[in-house]
Amino acid sequence: MAASSSFKPNPLSLSVPDPALDRWLRDSGYLDLLDSTTGGPSSASAPSTSASAAASPVAGPASSGVAADVLAFARTLASLLALNPFARLSTADLAAPTPSWSLAFVGAPGAASYSWPPTPTQARLRVQENVRRYARNYAALTILVFACCLYRMPMALLGMLASLAVWEGVRYCRDHWGLTTRAPGVAQALLHCAQIATAILLYVCNLQFALVYAIGLSYALMMLHASLRKLTPSSLPDPSNKNRRAQPRRS
Repeated sequence: MAASSSFKPNPLSLSVPDPALDRWLRDSGYLDLLDSTTGGPSSASAPSTSASAAASPVAGPASSGVAADVLAFARTLASLLALNPFARLSTADLAAPTPSWSLAFVGAPGAASYSWPPTPTQARLRVQENVRRYARNYAALTILVFACCLYRMPMALLGMLASLAVWEGVRYCRDHWGLTTRAPGVAQALLHCAQIATAILLYVCNLQFALVYAIGLSYALMMLHASLRKLTPSSLPDPSNKNRRAQPRRS
């Protein structure tokens, strides 16, 4: 009696393909659910790994578990090093408003907002989506890192200011004496002289090293934050709307 009245799940055998479900979750803004579901295969393979480790009397379960964790960490790290974080970045992401630094970018401290991605798929998803969402935050962070590098390298800062002064002088001369219309040859020669002077200043003052340091450090910080930061819903709840809904309606 109980067997005949049991409920059969999915009686019409309806199914949704995994790519279509992932696309719907991404388009609907449920990236936190997509982030939590991508770690399923690795967690599902954990019982089989532990069972095989328990069945083998030679290797202990502790050593096999450590080896599996190290191998998973190496795979995820290799996928992060070979990943292009700007693959899904568009101009619309750069034109979007800057997310909040405290609520969205940093988030709550601890495991609620940060964790190491267990699989390369989850790492790829986190990095590409976080780069799209926090593109303006990463750009501001890059400018801040470049300013700190210039502060630590005064000669590079002096060279950048000198090159800006050279180009400002060229612009002033061309506009003040009208060299573009009166003497285009002189204006072109002045432009080439400014280019040569800028190249010499950048080489002597080692501004290129400051650029390389700033780009490398900001890229490392971006990849570290984008890989560790858990995906959150696209729109954070507004406390004012919550309080407004909690108030009783007046008749």
